[in-house]
Amino acid sequence: MANSQSGDSMVQRIVRILESFDGARTNQTPSEIARRTGLPVSSTHRIVGELVTSGLLEREEQGSVRIGLKLWELTTRGSRALGLRQLAMPFMADVQREIREHTQLAVLDEHEVLFIERLSDRDSGANITKVAGRLPIHASSSGLVLLAHSDPALQEAVLAAPLKPVSAETITDPRLLRDKLHEIRRIGYAFAPGSIESVSTGIAVPVKDPFGGVVAALSVVLPRGSEQEPTTVRVLKQAAAGITQAIRDSNFISH
Repeated sequence: MANSQSGDSMVQRIVRILESFDGARTNQTPSEIARRTGLPVSSTHRIVGELVTSGLLEREEQGSVRIGLKLWELTTRGSRALGLRQLAMPFMADVQREIREHTQLAVLDEHEVLFIERLSDRDSGANITKVAGRLPIHASSSGLVLLAHSDPALQEAVLAAPLKPVSAETITDPRLLRDKLHEIRRIGYAFAPGSIESVSTGIAVPVKDPFGGVVAALSVVLPRGSEQEPTTVRVLKQAAAGITQAIRDSNFISH
């Protein structure tokens, strides 16, 4: 792949263009993409045109582009996240019938949490997470569970980096975060009131593979003050155990 004047390969430039789309920017013009990515306008127009021709992007009538169905199709073929989501869905539905707020499944991706599924009731309370959305690993209940069971080197890297707040109650003191991770390992779940939004509480449990490794976090987001902590934790742990059994039965980890 030829390099640009900045040293980026063609693949790197394509990735930068695709990553410029997010939940707040689902449609962009090539010029807007160029501004966001820092790529030359002429190169961006050319690459965007090729991505539209290939079906990875789709062009709107106003001249803007959006992520194409072809890209969605390719990324879901053989995706481990999709396989995990499919195994987890019946158990997430069980949680949702009991809790009737928001039920979420998340996986670890470097220093962030990636949410791969969410179920919500029509009248559910506040929740900023979205499917395919990300949050800092130290901020949400899902992230805290995943961090607590992650490799010690990752934990130390997160603890050594600046911990930016998402809300006024996000843990940003490394000593407090270390204590929180120890508590999560001890009690088996994360309880995070106000960590993302002051009006909401996240409760999360680890989802383990048949060998005891943590592959995901199963969580609920509830209006603050309505947590019913023991009942909610019991429902989540029961569902997480069901997902673990489904992973074992499907040989999902060995695929």
